[in-house]
Amino acid sequence: ASRVFLSMSQREPQYNIIGICEQSLAQESGAVSENVVRNAFSATEEGFLSLVRRTHLIKPSIAAIGSCCLVGVIWRKTLYLANLGDSRAVVGCLVGSNKIFAEQLTRDHNASIEEVRQELKSLHPDDSQIVVLKNGVWRIKGIIQVSRSIGDAYLKKQEFAVDPSITRFHLSEPLRRPVLTSEPSISTRLIRPQDSFVIFASDGLWEHLTNQQAVEIVHNNPREGIARRLIKAALKEAARKREMRRGMLLLLNFQFVGLLSQEAPPAFQG
Repeated sequence: ASRVFLSMSQREPQYNIIGICEQSLAQESGAVSENVVRNAFSATEEGFLSLVRRTHLIKPSIAAIGSCCLVGVIWRKTLYLANLGDSRAVVGCLVGSNKIFAEQLTRDHNASIEEVRQELKSLHPDDSQIVVLKNGVWRIKGIIQVSRSIGDAYLKKQEFAVDPSITRFHLSEPLRRPVLTSEPSISTRLIRPQDSFVIFASDGLWEHLTNQQAVEIVHNNPREGIARRLIKAALKEAARKREMRRGMLLLLNFQFVGLLSQEAPPAFQG
């Protein structure tokens, strides 16, 4: 029997994208292969797009709903991995007597990565706006960071174009061809004796913890409640970063006030 692991980063949880994916995998029988996993992703995408097609005239915003998806299947000591978006699988490998080393098993499909931007530019050579730096963040068409997903139909088919009044998802010109894809990156890995565990998590964790930090937390603590411990560590780091940004903002504000007081006419000083 196979064991299936699934991580999804879903922007609108009321639509059961996870259920569609699990059902697609369950329908495949017999030996697991890369094609089996790829077919499950394809069925998941088609299942959700069918839902969009049936309901988008009633609820247009469904065309802008999507999800990253990371699936792992263990079959006969082999780990099959398939990924869309920036969820990530990281294995903790034992090195020496009691040291742990992080190895990333999946590739992030995020426009913040130079390789992904170059891939998009090569696929869309006639579109100068395929990736846009907006407020310091690289985004596809100035809207979304991930280049692969389940859903996000308005960025894949013109028939699902979102009303221009919804400015958050407004495209500057009609969609000529898909700018996102649901084709997953698929890889296999023979599970080795030194492979201690695998972490499946969405970008919410990896934005705040490095791969090495995450595997050390798992390695150095009991397995029971370990997911909660990872989340707490990520939240703690996020809070620390917010305080740092707040401190920088206060410093900048004070510097700005000082600059004003130096340059203001005498009547406005003191």
